[in-house]
Amino acid sequence: MASQQSEILADLYRDWSRRMTADRAMPIEAFRALFEEWGTVTGTPQDISFENDMVGDIPITWARPKNPSAGLLVCFHGGGYVTGSRASHQKLFGHIAAAACAPAMIVEYRRAPEAPYPAALEDALTCYRHALDTGLKPRNIALIGDSAGGGLCVSTALALLRDGIPLPAALFLMSPWLDLTAIGESYDINVTNDLIVSRPVIQSLVPAILGQDGKIDDPIANPILADPKGLPPVMIQVGGFESFLDDSRTFAANARNAGVEVDLEVVPEMQHVFHFLAGRAPEADFAIQRAGHWLSKRLAT
Repeated sequence: MASQQSEILADLYRDWSRRMTADRAMPIEAFRALFEEWGTVTGTPQDISFENDMVGDIPITWARPKNPSAGLLVCFHGGGYVTGSRASHQKLFGHIAAAACAPAMIVEYRRAPEAPYPAALEDALTCYRHALDTGLKPRNIALIGDSAGGGLCVSTALALLRDGIPLPAALFLMSPWLDLTAIGESYDINVTNDLIVSRPVIQSLVPAILGQDGKIDDPIANPILADPKGLPPVMIQVGGFESFLDDSRTFAANARNAGVEVDLEVVPEMQHVFHFLAGRAPEADFAIQRAGHWLSKRLAT
């Protein structure tokens, strides 16, 4: 049974749903302001410092543990490629940096609809290349992300494979959005359980995300269609109440069949990106500790 503390996130999602239903024509600025509240349910990570910086013209935030080990987490926030920011996700990625004992670069990639695909991917690749240019080895870098940011992790790794650039040591995906077609059965099974993600919402976002030039059958834009052979080890954590549950299950099966090492954890009764409850609910704290241990082992090799 889900902890009582986990209701904090469910209540936030119910509130968002009420406010979006009450204002069907909500302007994008208000929509984005709504999702900036994501971080309000996250406890403040201990012994982490934050510093804003730039990689070229891309804003980033550093989350640094007091005594970090070697390595770097390159972090991509969720929000459907339209909302979310380094600010909304700062505390979440700070908790992961603490658990992995590695500094994190939180990337503020360009968002749709102003900057549709492949703008976010280009920014992700720029930040990864920047990490390599500082002297870090690929084996000391992991890509992590939630929701759309999890999909962006996979898209980035696929683009690196395509371009012949050495891949990072690992991918850690939280509730990843990996299938732009939204055909998974979990959309139907969890239609009353998932309080924030639904098939109509996803179908309304995709045209703005892809823009005029993006194609839904492009396997880098829509990684559920990709051949995952050659990807680094992947850890996926997803809630049992999520519409995106089948995204994770299908991608994990495809990756395993392609010879990729995959750890898939389905946490019962959890909402979308339940990791936001870090410092507030045991399910999030346990998941992040497991992920931190997994990441630190791979960055240490």
